[in-house]
Amino acid sequence: LGLVFCIAEMAAALPHTGGAYSFARASMGPWGGFITGLCENVEYVLTPAVVVSFLATYLAAVFETPPAWLPAYWIAGYAVFVALNVWGVELSFKVTVVVTLGSLACLAVFWISALPVAEFGRYALNIGAGPDGKPVELPQGNGPLLPFGLHGALAALPFAVWLFLAIEQLPLAAEESMEPSRDIPRGIVAGLLTLFVSAALVVWLNASVAPGSFQLATSGEPLLDGFRATFGGGLAKLLALVACIGLISSFHTILFAKGRQIYSLSRAGYFPRFLSITHPRHKTPYVALIAGSLVALAIMLALWFGMGAEKGAAVIQGMLLNMAVAGAMLSYLLQAVSFLVLRARWPDLPRPYRSPMGIAGAIVTLVIATVTLVYQLLDPVFVAGVLGVGVWFALGIVWFALVGRKRLVLSPEEAFAMKAKRSVDV
Repeated sequence: LGLVFCIAEMAAALPHTGGAYSFARASMGPWGGFITGLCENVEYVLTPAVVVSFLATYLAAVFETPPAWLPAYWIAGYAVFVALNVWGVELSFKVTVVVTLGSLACLAVFWISALPVAEFGRYALNIGAGPDGKPVELPQGNGPLLPFGLHGALAALPFAVWLFLAIEQLPLAAEESMEPSRDIPRGIVAGLLTLFVSAALVVWLNASVAPGSFQLATSGEPLLDGFRATFGGGLAKLLALVACIGLISSFHTILFAKGRQIYSLSRAGYFPRFLSITHPRHKTPYVALIAGSLVALAIMLALWFGMGAEKGAAVIQGMLLNMAVAGAMLSYLLQAVSFLVLRARWPDLPRPYRSPMGIAGAIVTLVIATVTLVYQLLDPVFVAGVLGVGVWFALGIVWFALVGRKRLVLSPEEAFAMKAKRSVDV
């Protein structure tokens, strides 16, 4: 909530396509802008890869296809939705509205059907800690609310973050908005409230029906398991197929954000200039969309064929998820810092929307993002993902130090930052 209010204020004051990068560029200079943009780049390139991986797992379960088919689902997903994003913003947004409403309708069916059979104590609390500290199933349920204590709850933060990941992408559509200073704050706050309600209901009800939390912890398709518990096998598959619309909605919109994010960094000279080439007819950043998608697919296929089908799929859904979350947490840290710096250095900057949480919201964001990163580093399962982000950063920083910083151009974000700096100097 603190992050969303910070972003809403900054997006209304700085309505540029660059989003987080433009906020950091204005507040912390070119290096701050580049590092923040690089953090978001990790998130937006890898998040669609994780989403399409889960989507493929659901489709494979529904259609009972062998695991060897999973890469075919990935490639088909990228091909279809990159093409939709290239075709045009208007079509892309219409598809987004339709699939979002469809996914919410499907979730509503699950909530209504699960409520009469939900037993929180029996199923959601059917995990306990064994003598060796590992989870054990409690057949009768009614275990402790936090079987592994506060440490266990904090260790799950990366997955809690996943429920809200990429909510910050909305400012990337600023240049497509009629009145960004009004529309962006309204949209991002409404989006967060929608996510909060839907996430709370899914987490509560999905765990409160058979088979319960213990088995859901290792399930590749937890919502499908919930549908099976309430509707049985046949109808559950149909509803799960409809529920895939939710994953499609996430996949489609984050692809849009990825294209805009890479485009804005390239347009300003931070990334290679060819990445900001737009389609001659549709005026969409098709090179950025295709390049980012090819990088993600290459990583997925390398893990799949290099580690084998079963282990590769687990790594994609585990390590890449944590790489995306690590990139997001670093981005959230830097956006909170940007908010604090902008408040301190430019108190008179016109702000059509002001965060109701103010400085406190930014500080809360800093604390939560830092704790999440610390627990990712403490867990050996997650640390490989964080190290992967470090490699990504190292390559990006070398590029910017040797090439990118010498090729910056006067994009709208750069023009504003330079004008603001001159006003402060005067």
